[in-house]
Amino acid sequence: MTFDIDMIKKVYERYPERIAAARQITGKPLTLSEKILYTHLWEGNATKEHERGNSYVDFAPDRVAMQDATAQMALLQFMQAGKAKVAVPSTAHADHLIQARVGAESDLQEGINKNSEVFNFLGSVCDKYGIGFWKPGAGIIHQVVLENYAFPGGMMIGTDSHTVNAGGLGMVAIGVGGADAVDVMAGMAWELKMPKLIGVKLTGKMSGWTSAKDVILKVAGILTVKGGTGCIVEYFGDGAISLSATGKGTICNMGAEIGATTSTFGYDDSMRRYLASTGRQDVVDAADKVAEHLTGDAEVYANPEQYFDQVIEINLSELAPHLNGPFTPDLATPVSEFKAKAEANGWPIEVEWALIGSCTNSSYEDLSRAASIVEDAVAKGVKPKAILGINPGSEQVKFTAERDGFLDSFRKFENARIFTNACGPCIGQWDREGADKGEKNSIIHSFNRNFAKRADGNPNTHAFVASPEMVAAIAISGRLDFNPITDTLTAENGEQIKLNEPSGSELPSKGFAVDDNGYQAPSEDGSTVEVKVSPTSDRLQLLEEFPAWDGKNITGARVLIKAFGKCTTDHISMAGPWLKYRGHLDNISNNMLIGAVNAYNMETNKVKNQLDGAYGEVPAVQRAYKAAGIPSIVVGDQNYGEGSSREHAAMEPRHLGVKAVLVKSFARIHETNLKKQGMLGLTFADETDYDKIQEDDMVNFLDLDQFAPGKQLTLEFIHTDGTKDTVLANHTYNDQQIDWFKAGSALNLIKQQEN
Repeated sequence: MTFDIDMIKKVYERYPERIAAARQITGKPLTLSEKILYTHLWEGNATKEHERGNSYVDFAPDRVAMQDATAQMALLQFMQAGKAKVAVPSTAHADHLIQARVGAESDLQEGINKNSEVFNFLGSVCDKYGIGFWKPGAGIIHQVVLENYAFPGGMMIGTDSHTVNAGGLGMVAIGVGGADAVDVMAGMAWELKMPKLIGVKLTGKMSGWTSAKDVILKVAGILTVKGGTGCIVEYFGDGAISLSATGKGTICNMGAEIGATTSTFGYDDSMRRYLASTGRQDVVDAADKVAEHLTGDAEVYANPEQYFDQVIEINLSELAPHLNGPFTPDLATPVSEFKAKAEANGWPIEVEWALIGSCTNSSYEDLSRAASIVEDAVAKGVKPKAILGINPGSEQVKFTAERDGFLDSFRKFENARIFTNACGPCIGQWDREGADKGEKNSIIHSFNRNFAKRADGNPNTHAFVASPEMVAAIAISGRLDFNPITDTLTAENGEQIKLNEPSGSELPSKGFAVDDNGYQAPSEDGSTVEVKVSPTSDRLQLLEEFPAWDGKNITGARVLIKAFGKCTTDHISMAGPWLKYRGHLDNISNNMLIGAVNAYNMETNKVKNQLDGAYGEVPAVQRAYKAAGIPSIVVGDQNYGEGSSREHAAMEPRHLGVKAVLVKSFARIHETNLKKQGMLGLTFADETDYDKIQEDDMVNFLDLDQFAPGKQLTLEFIHTDGTKDTVLANHTYNDQQIDWFKAGSALNLIKQQEN
């Protein structure tokens, strides 16, 4: 079954005309990214060329996807927009709220029992407003989207940073905050600064232990966690064509870890095979009619330096397996160099847990290749040293993998655990025994992120990212420094053996199968569907409008915290046990910035309350400021707001009365989320001014009443000794975004315009 095939055909019907218009305007050959962007202009055919990295552009995405943790706030906002039905095909996926603990069946049931109020809310909202709902156990949002909704040349936004996974099927798929999703679902244009373009030319062909995961692990090492900010990464070359569609998805998925707006590949035979295998031959038939437009022009790929802002070349024949980490996904180490690096850094070598799954690596191909390693070890009499945890990507993948024996292969290891088709440990939904002790240890996983505390809540867990086959090999050896290319293992009979190279199937030879994929279609007419939210619920809370700006300068503000070093959305609004409050803004605000390191004492969740001089928890101090009617600001370091798309990291400070966030640089999604919620997201004109800001400073805005595009803002920091420092702040607000600020939020402005 193909969802929304008529919409897909309409997208393809307009491709020739819009591509022709874009060629005429730009006067040059086009990359795939440009073709998709120009084909999805809100205005229709291009009338002017949009400057990369500078022009704000209105787009018309084809669809919206939301996961349950972010969908709560997105749909609570949509309910305020006054619309009877979503304007574009949209889905919500229940995958974040199920905790991995014992195994699939019991964990799923416990997740449903604990979160029934939220799941019922999501189901009823989806039913009312024409949104498809994928129930708990159906699978991880990005794998389900790849199997059912992604199509070459399409544009999608999703309320999760790893929405970019759909680039594996040739989409421009972009992670956003819930307010952006509301705009699109309400039938409005979606605004994005025209991205710059990074071209990655892949040559050669992978073999042996190297996998698609190693491509992005290598790229992350080259570009770092912020090297892709404001850019689309477009992969091309013979090496790109040699990869499977799900392998492409893995590479695009982890593009979020380099800050990229999205990543994508041109339409090719691997995509045709995947679409046909997942029951979408009609998409192939439609795409083939415009196939020339669903990849970059030949001139672009022949001379990429002329058409991309940056070009990277990787020879897959020479690429080695990598382990990235700990604590950041861009610390890339070839497996052959890992032992020496681990010794030099004092990383724990023994591994208790190895985890395969997440939206990054949970496809049929991933499971088949990892299972081949396990089968080989069993056949050679080697017992695993670590616990192996498996999260299949979807019910369809799980059902097919069960049928074809892969899950039985994993079960041959007595300490293997098959978890629910859900995010689980990847997002901190893991009840890991003993994690509360805080012991220094290492784990290895095939996930995308490895920030401190992310998987199990233990700040001393060193998490390393690798391919599923490398994870399986290290689980067997029990050691991070095991190199399966060169090292041997001891079998039960004392024999030294080497593991065979991984083997697997790109797609199931007998096709995919599933009894119940977990999809709930919405009512044709949802007008009679009632959505109930109890006023006494601690899980859900109807939203109230944020106050509009009073038109005056902000004066007498306090510095709530000066965050030191890496401050991701996990630090600003933790996941894990806090996920249950994602639909209740006031309750979840009690986790605001509790993971950020305070630069004044190098501690977390301990800041000075300038009202009484005592130190307290960040949310408590901010609530005291709010109660006293005192404004505050947050100061931060480089790439502030890196990581997940969660808009709670912007909504919580807004709700508690923080007026501005002043940092050295922002991650793209977080900066947009701040703007959408009516906050000031500012950057130091001179980064060294960060050092001038003192703990007891009082802050005055001197010219906010003249807020305008391209005009710096001036802030005055008054120190306790009476001296002052004047700081210039840059911003990227355009006229419309300033209107969001004036109205109090983008949603407030939508409602004003509706009225």
